Amino acid sequence: MNELPLRDIHLPEPVSWWPPAPGWWLLLALVIMLAVLLPWLIKRWRRKSLHTLAQAEFKQIQHAFQHHQDNVRLAQEISALLRRVCMSYTSRSQAASLIGDDWLQQLDSLGQQPLFNSDIGRQLLTAPYQATNNIDANNLLNTCNDWLKALPRRYPA
Repeated sequence: MNELPLRDIHLPEPVSWWPPAPGWWLLLALVIMLAVLLPWLIKRWRRKSLHTLAQAEFKQIQHAFQHHQDNVRLAQEISALLRRVCMSYTSRSQAASLIGDDWLQQLDSLGQQPLFNSDIGRQLLTAPYQATNNIDANNLLNTCNDWLKALPRRYPA
């Protein structure tokens, strides 16, 4: 019997890890885009939520005022809300220490409208510290609502 001249089975060369398959390039591009866009998306979400939270808290204050009808308490709650919102948009040291006309000017500059440069602004300054108060509650609520709506959607640089 004649033997055929057969050789052993030859295995293919091992698959090289370089260059990677197209799927790996796409995954790398996706990871890079996610790393770049994620901080931007988080900042955008927080900015939006600050405005939304301020509006929601204002509505709670407004709803509570309809039940208690206490002008002094209303002025205290509105003043505290405006101060917290202002500190969120500017530095804490810049907004927390402001009093009097400087505080009203800061509110007007942040809201981009001269809403508090009036009698309602003066009442907002003095009302939280008086035992009885004759402020125009509806005017205060409307002014605060207008100020919150006029806030920039983006933080200052």
